[in-house]
Amino acid sequence: MAAGYAELLRTRHAARLLAGTLVGRLPNATAALAVVLFVRAEGGSYALAGALSAVYGVCNAMGQPLLGRAVDLHGQPRVMLPASVLSALGMVLLAAVGLDVLWLAYAAMVIAGFFTPPLEGGLRALWPGVLKRADRVHAAYALDAVAQEVMFAVGPLLVTLCVAAWSEGAALLVINLLGVLGALSVVVSAPSRQWRSGPREAHWLGALRSAGMLVLIGAFLFVGLAMGAIAVAAVAYADEHGGGMVSSALLSALGVGALAGGLVYGAREWPGRPESRLRLLVCLLAVGYVPLVLVPDVVGMTVLTGVAGVFLAPALACAFVVVDRHAPKGTVTEAFSWLVTTFGVGAAVGSAVVGPAVESGGAGAGFAVAGAGGIAAMLVLLSTKRFLGDPVRGTAGTATAENDRNGAAEPGFRAGRQA
Repeated sequence: MAAGYAELLRTRHAARLLAGTLVGRLPNATAALAVVLFVRAEGGSYALAGALSAVYGVCNAMGQPLLGRAVDLHGQPRVMLPASVLSALGMVLLAAVGLDVLWLAYAAMVIAGFFTPPLEGGLRALWPGVLKRADRVHAAYALDAVAQEVMFAVGPLLVTLCVAAWSEGAALLVINLLGVLGALSVVVSAPSRQWRSGPREAHWLGALRSAGMLVLIGAFLFVGLAMGAIAVAAVAYADEHGGGMVSSALLSALGVGALAGGLVYGAREWPGRPESRLRLLVCLLAVGYVPLVLVPDVVGMTVLTGVAGVFLAPALACAFVVVDRHAPKGTVTEAFSWLVTTFGVGAAVGSAVVGPAVESGGAGAGFAVAGAGGIAAMLVLLSTKRFLGDPVRGTAGTATAENDRNGAAEPGFRAGRQA
């Protein structure tokens, strides 16, 4: 398994693109924590911190698919680097003005959120041209999903270290400077400079005119909802079981489970259609969420959350393959960005919905919301098989539908026809 990933990362440009994308996404991964810490240090309330974070999140959700569409139209360097700089300047503005002029603080969050560059979708658009072989692209998607878990674990630690060494304002500046450097590393690379999206039909819906994309968005909205609910329910469980580091242990176990599952999933090629496999993986994901409502002792709960995380990274990796097969020509970055945005919006909705559930029924009710989200995602995929089927093919086996842009069966790549 390790040898396969090592071979992938030895491919020219692969390690650089993965590392640059992860560093470039640090500001987005740490924004909620960094903003809350900064607002509290400036004497603001938790309500204000939450409002500013929410503005950032909403604007980020709006900006990702729009910037992804711009990347498909104009290329990566002309969009991603200016967007990264503008997003960083938004955080610089917040650090400079503080909370003295509230409308400027909100404007800073609008700028920082909306112009967050779609590096995640951009990387997945680059993998086929960099790795060439279908099995390597399949493994790269899994490694990408695993690397996200590492980033979301390391990012908050980095913010905390910056606060301890300097200040909350300095943490905002350092994290966003790293983000710009990461984006710069990606866009000056040869694959990013040379990549061009395929010709696209002019249509205001862009990637969303694909029925398969709409199904994926619907399903992963509920997967994101489940993840947002688990994050809040874990804190409620910790309050009921001694507090301290219990919530961190549960969320770490969830991340470790996802990491292990992603590594195993990406280490081999899987037979059959990815659409069918995605349905199975999301069903297993939902099944893993349901036992969390039992809320056993801390050891048992840690084990359950670890098991619940096992199928998350494989489901995401498989979804990336399905996105590539069903995104209309010329919309690949936008399509990946829609999936990322939907997952984030779902997590935000889950965090909001689970609050009243926890208030009325405790941690068990909070985890029930997560289970309901997983079941809803499963039902979306199971009830829409005809929309998420194989792309239509001609009698000779060649692709005749716009949706199967690469004309390959699994995982959907053929050299020379990427994106």
